[in-house]
Amino acid sequence: QVRLVESGGGLVLAGGSLRLSCAASRSFLSIGTMGWYRQAPGNQRELVAYTSSIGTTNYGDSVKGRFTISRDNAKNTVYLQMNSLKPEDTAVYYCNHLFSGVSTWGQGTQVTVSS
Repeated sequence: QVRLVESGGGLVLAGGSLRLSCAASRSFLSIGTMGWYRQAPGNQRELVAYTSSIGTTNYGDSVKGRFTISRDNAKNTVYLQMNSLKPEDTAVYYCNHLFSGVSTWGQGTQVTVSS
C-alpha cells in the first residue's frame, strides 16, 4: 500500500506564500496522476491542481495564476507552490495519486490564511 504524507501547511497572512509537499512511500509518482485537493469546513472537497505522468497540468479556476503544481519523480515528491494567498484559500489540503482506477489519499495538511 502506497502512503502519501503532506507537509508545509500553516498559518500565513493574506498575500503571502506557502509551499506544500507530498512525499510518497515508494517510487511510483512517475506513473499516474498526482493532484492536490482542498476541503474547507462545510464545503465539498474540490480540485486545486493536478499533474499527469506526461507533465500536463490543470488548475481550478480559483487558483489559476497563483498556484503551481510540480513533481520531482527522483524524490517521489509533488509540490504545490501557493502565492498571493487569500482567506478563501483556507482549507485542509490533500494529496492524491490516481493510477489504473486506484485512488490514494494523504492525511491532509491545514492551510489557514489570515486577513
